[in-house]
Amino acid sequence: MKRFGFTFKNGENVRNRLRTVPVPSLEDGGMDISMKKISEIKEYLSNIDPESLPGALDAFREDERRGVRGLVEVYERKYESYEKEKQRMQEMLSFERSGREAGALLICGIDEVGRGPFAGPVVAGAVILPDPCDILYLNDSKKLTAAKREELDVVIRDKAVAVGIGIVSPERIDEINILNATYEAMRDAIASLSVRPDLLLNDAVTIPGVGIRQVPIIHGDAKSASIAAASIVAKVYRDHLMEAYDDVYPGYGFRSNKGYGSREHIRALQEQGPCPIHRRSFIHDYV
Repeated sequence: MKRFGFTFKNGENVRNRLRTVPVPSLEDGGMDISMKKISEIKEYLSNIDPESLPGALDAFREDERRGVRGLVEVYERKYESYEKEKQRMQEMLSFERSGREAGALLICGIDEVGRGPFAGPVVAGAVILPDPCDILYLNDSKKLTAAKREELDVVIRDKAVAVGIGIVSPERIDEINILNATYEAMRDAIASLSVRPDLLLNDAVTIPGVGIRQVPIIHGDAKSASIAAASIVAKVYRDHLMEAYDDVYPGYGFRSNKGYGSREHIRALQEQGPCPIHRRSFIHDYV
């Protein structure tokens, strides 16, 4: 993942900081900027170690070519956007910081995906992020593109202290209702972690039957990095599952609608009837 920003003292101007970092020398792995084509400079900036980006931009600032000036402006904006994202993520870690100040070491975010679909399981994710955590762009999974979720899922699983997944089947949902099935998936996700957390940060709910201190946070997947991470891993896991089901039960559009009640899905229900992964308690108005 390319990174274009670093944390500086509060109030320090980013553009000023760009002008003060030393230029990487040839001995330090830098480049000879004399007679370089604009395309070469662009490739260099796109692949440079982010620690060296400010000095690299300073090295090109005296180049009078319009294309080079444009590149400097582009990468300054990228740098500033990156700094803003790092600041946003520090705000997203505020609940985690409060938990550690209260004595918790292993803080776990909990979230679920798939409460509303007509078909497929409900899936819960449980994620314990490292401290410190340098993962950027964590957010409510619904606010991210599919490609970004896939990218972040890999990063989260690589860097997290622990990741757990809980799955409750459509049959079980029909048996105990979706709310209790959601709680069950969350408990299963916690139980599947490789370590026991000291504190749970939950998206809006308090999970019954769990002997760990819990903090329910309304819209938590947009406020807590740990809950956001849990929502991402749960969403990616369930999406992959529904895409696989599309091959097993064709015609319902599971690959695209992920089991939700799209027009295509409802039409297929009326024409084909339900398949084994449909939630009977959800579809009685359509079949």
